[in-house]
Amino acid sequence: MAVVVKYVVERNGVERMTFTTKKEADAYDKMLDIAESLELMLEKVDVPLSEQQIESLALEIAKSKDDFMTILKGGKDPAVTKAPAKSKKSDNVASIEDNNDKKVS
Repeated sequence: MAVVVKYVVERNGVERMTFTTKKEADAYDKMLDIAESLELMLEKVDVPLSEQQIESLALEIAKSKDDFMTILKGGKDPAVTKAPAKSKKSDNVASIEDNNDKKVS
């Protein structure tokens, strides 16, 4: 029989996520702490948001906190500098009809 250690992140009596390393569990727990703080802040803004919207927005900001911090400090959007230029689908994909025409000839 194998012994498996699992780290469970729990909030308000609800099991949120299970991890195999303590480092991952701690990072997720910290992200949830940040999201909780952001929720309190977002409840005070003058933009009408539902409770679900506030929770979702806070969680997404917490997940990408490093990118948000870079922008808030006046830096460039990290997503723009990291993402390679996407080519158009039509540039590298031939239509099925074109391929069939070539085979018939």
